[in-house]
Amino acid sequence: MRHLLPIALLLILICSSPGLTAGPRMLFDQGHGQAFTIEQDGELQLGQLADQFRSSGWQVGVNTGPLTPEILAGIDALIISGAFKPLNDAEISAIGRFLQNGGRLAIMLHIAQPLVPLLGKLGVASANGVVREGDNTLILDQEPLNFKVSNLADHPLNKDLSYFALYGGWPLLPTHDNARAIATTSPTAWVDLNRDKILSLKDAMQEFGVLVTGSVGEGEFAVFADDAIFQNRFLTGENAKLAENLSRWMMQGKAQAGMKI
Repeated sequence: MRHLLPIALLLILICSSPGLTAGPRMLFDQGHGQAFTIEQDGELQLGQLADQFRSSGWQVGVNTGPLTPEILAGIDALIISGAFKPLNDAEISAIGRFLQNGGRLAIMLHIAQPLVPLLGKLGVASANGVVREGDNTLILDQEPLNFKVSNLADHPLNKDLSYFALYGGWPLLPTHDNARAIATTSPTAWVDLNRDKILSLKDAMQEFGVLVTGSVGEGEFAVFADDAIFQNRFLTGENAKLAENLSRWMMQGKAQAGMKI
């Protein structure tokens, strides 16, 4: 009997050890033609982003097949970054149920077209061309496709940010009252609709959303106009702060009830 107390105490210590406590579960989708993944360390890869999430307490995993209800039921947050292949109807439906049940979703666009059906279900639209900034004070490296985004609404994702940097982003427009743009370009930004690479009367010039957030059921989502924001090469300074904010935001409690998809 005298050995039972130490053994019981040992079990209590093991179970209560902070280092052994499981954290929330995050899944990176890599089943839709993604060229930039979390396992690689190249300049355009996402290895440092995954490491940053792990250091914040996330359990980070990868899915290379279809997104199913069973897979999504086992996670708290889903990231779809740089998809080159579209999701099918069953996957979109599964994501809808995941969000309804309180899941959190982050989408980062490399090309918008494969994710148009999913974005439409979320109440977000995109144009058929990338955004060019017209304000020279925001342009990076004399390339209008690369620019600072400094028009930031009050939101946890923008906490303590003065700006973040885009490196080729797609214009985003909320189309339902469940979603809103929390980061926008200047009013002189434009989209090259006729693809002649110069600003003309046939192009669209206005303030464009480049980060849209919203709610679906008890869950929340964020859509980023660009996936390069979080690639190894660009995950510095304000972009690294944005990643930290993303990690914290995805760990937060459930949102108010949103629309159904």
